[in-house]
Amino acid sequence: MRAFDAAGRRLSFRSAADELGVTQGAVAQQVRLLEAHLNVTLFERVPKGLRLTSAGRRFHNRITAVFAKLRSATAELRPEPDKVVISVTPTFAAKWLIPNLPEFTAAHPNIDLRIMATEKVSSFHSDGIDLAVRQGSPPFGASLDATLLFKQSLIAVAAPKFRGKGDNLLDSETLANEPKIHDTHDLWPSYLAHLGVQDQTTRHFHLNQTSLAVDAAIAGQGVALVSRFLVTHDLEAGRLVEVGSAWNADKNDFYVLMPRTAKENESVANVMAWLKSCSTEDI
Repeated sequence: MRAFDAAGRRLSFRSAADELGVTQGAVAQQVRLLEAHLNVTLFERVPKGLRLTSAGRRFHNRITAVFAKLRSATAELRPEPDKVVISVTPTFAAKWLIPNLPEFTAAHPNIDLRIMATEKVSSFHSDGIDLAVRQGSPPFGASLDATLLFKQSLIAVAAPKFRGKGDNLLDSETLANEPKIHDTHDLWPSYLAHLGVQDQTTRHFHLNQTSLAVDAAIAGQGVALVSRFLVTHDLEAGRLVEVGSAWNADKNDFYVLMPRTAKENESVANVMAWLKSCSTEDI
């Protein structure tokens, strides 16, 4: 069947033999055995090579599809040393990982970094991921190595118009009166308690993702409470300004997790080293 498939695609026993790494005679012999088994002539021998008979063409069309599926299934099982799958939240992907990808790609052009952005906790085994960024505190599992990426340093940010004149932060009472943008973490009550004030506004905007809260703040809808590293690019570009002092929330830091069995994978190790280099710069 393999001999017939190759010969049917190339219409030459010699070319089929080169593809399969055997002799031309071996391919011809295999095709003759198949024709004898089926009692059907599959090829017509012509001066310039081969020509499929009508029966041979119909048969070849069917088996090429089967061989294509076999090759695809084999490729999925074969180890891909340059492919690395990282599981992150949509916010981490949109606000930190993707903006920093050009630097990674320049340093590691041969690594196929695939991003699985989801709010659900992905499985290293069933979802086929190599690395995962998680928020919380160790331990995360006996079989996992956890490396601190970013401290949970929360800051209040807003569009430039909210700060008014000057570069000073808003005082606590003024901040308490500003409209608030909430995400699913809803850390505003704890943050205001840390400042020693109570919320004084009735204007609240609730969203289910931190990235959306950041976008709402850029659009001037109010003040958002986010991790500093997630809005570094927006602060540098002037889309946002810091309007409230930083608060380091305990036990909510960002870690990258890696199965201990993945340490021998060079590509995974390179991605991990790059992530750690970024955390060293930003923490």
